[in-house]
This record gives sequence, structure tokens and C-alpha cells, in this order.
Amino acid sequence: MGAPFTMNPLPYAEDALSPVISAQTLGFHYGKHHTTYLNTLNKLVENDPLKEKSIEEIVKATAGKEDKRTIFNNAAQVWNHDFYWRSLRPNGGGKPSGRIGEMIKDSFGDYDKFKSELANAATTQFGSGWAWLCLEGGKLTVRKTPNAENPLHLNGVKALLTIDVWEHAYYLDYQNRRVDHVNATIDKLLNWEFAEKNLG
Repeated sequence: MGAPFTMNPLPYAEDALSPVISAQTLGFHYGKHHTTYLNTLNKLVENDPLKEKSIEEIVKATAGKEDKRTIFNNAAQVWNHDFYWRSLRPNGGGKPSGRIGEMIKDSFGDYDKFKSELANAATTQFGSGWAWLCLEGGKLTVRKTPNAENPLHLNGVKALLTIDVWEHAYYLDYQNRRVDHVNATIDKLLNWEFAEKNLG
């Protein structure tokens, strides 16, 4: 019997997000880091009933359980990365229009305040982690999570977009300049169509 989980293809070519994220970074990030999480997850659940569940279900079932921490970390990182790739698009970013644009105005006051809050969450996440735009109680919020943590298992919180701030997401292109990477990602790569679709 084959491995239960396989890699979802990238939604664009490896060089499509250049120059903000180079083909070299995307190749390593998707081809090595993301793939390793998936391969490790497959080994971990080989003899576990969890292998019958979806990645999302595994994340929810293992969250907060110390004896399942390794499974959670790898499943969550697979889910996080699949979500992250779709949170980005070539020629994306900037101020959105439509429903998501209106909600940003209602929730944050204006786009600049939203951008500042998202960038602050991404740059102040100590060590490795993620910054998220979420829907909570009809309003948009910004959250940051450490390591593999994500909003999937939080009641009443729905992720709309994410920015990866693990060093492997930007170090080849920006070295220690996380702030520059985050600002360029917000300005040029965020996939507002994906966020709007996630509003449901």
C-alpha cells in the first residue's frame, strides 16, 4: 500500500514569485522543507488510524496532545504550507477591493492600519512561525502563531491568508532582513482572491 498523503502541486511555476521570492528559495522551500514534512507525516501515521483522516482532521485531532506532538507538527506544517502557497500569487498584494477590501476598512480602519498590523505580527513573531489574517465573529483579525501552530483548531477562527516567517521562507533572498521580506510579500504577492474565497 502506498503512502497516504501526496504533495499538492504548486499553483504556479517556481520562478513565478520572483524577485520577491526567488526560484531558488521556492525550490528549496517546497521541494525540501514542505516535502520533508509530508514524508515524515507519512512515516508517522503508517500504522496509525489517523492515516484514514484528512490532513485537516489530523491537525484538529492531535492539537494540544503531547503524545501526538510530532504528528501534529508535521501535519500542521503540511497544511500550513499548502495554505501558504495559495495565499500568494504573481502580481498580487496591495490594497484589495471587493468584499475583503470593505471588511479590512471596517475591521482595521483603513488598509494602511491593516498592513501595519499584519507586518507587525509577522516581524515580531519570535523565532519561527506564521502571521495570519483571520475571520472571527464577522470581523477580520490578525494573529501570529509559533512553529507549526495554526488557527485550524481554534473555535470560531477561520484563516484567510498566511505569511510564513520561518527563516527558510526568506533567508536565501533576504538573510536576516525579515521586515523587507514581509513588506514585499504584502505589497506584491498576497492573493486577495484566495482570501475572499475563504470568507465563504
